[in-house]
Amino acid sequence: MLAELRPAFVILLLFSLLTGLVYPLAVTGVGQLVLPRQANGSLIERDGKVVGSALIGQAFTSDRYFHGRPSATQTQDPDHPDDPSKTIDAPYNAANSTGSNLGPTSQKLIDRVKKTVQAETDAGRTTPIPADAATASASGLDPDISPENAYWQVASVAKARGLAEDKVKALVDAHVQGRVLGFIGEPRVNVLLLNLALDELK
Repeated sequence: MLAELRPAFVILLLFSLLTGLVYPLAVTGVGQLVLPRQANGSLIERDGKVVGSALIGQAFTSDRYFHGRPSATQTQDPDHPDDPSKTIDAPYNAANSTGSNLGPTSQKLIDRVKKTVQAETDAGRTTPIPADAATASASGLDPDISPENAYWQVASVAKARGLAEDKVKALVDAHVQGRVLGFIGEPRVNVLLLNLALDELK
């Protein structure tokens, strides 16, 4: 019987080493050699301090900044630490990436979109509102918005900062990224990079 079990144990040990140790180390090593910035999280630094990642959105709320998409991520309700079903909204919570999973007929989703639209209207932004300004992404962490969304926010950001609209629009123009390889995905604007460049405008 031992002779029959020995090959199974050897194969188990061999594949455990290959897939659990050798392969992860090889992939990590190649990533560090070929794409070290991306392998380490595409971190963005200013004045020697990490201010975020190009891959994870942030919750900008001030009128002086461009806003990202709404985020449906949540976290444990601190008032109910022993009940995992009790949660509170926590925009861009990278530890809990998720969409709301609410369908188009969900009243909760309809109410959330209406609330977002009303808040944007109250902030002085004109309608119609771009779809990605009122709806969350599947991950809840999307760092990008559509160019239409960015241009739609130009007037209010320029007003809040006392800048000429054409100057802010030119900044958006410079931050529009095209489709990957010319045909994959959609044009987009990274909100964090745009807002960092906005802070550098005189």
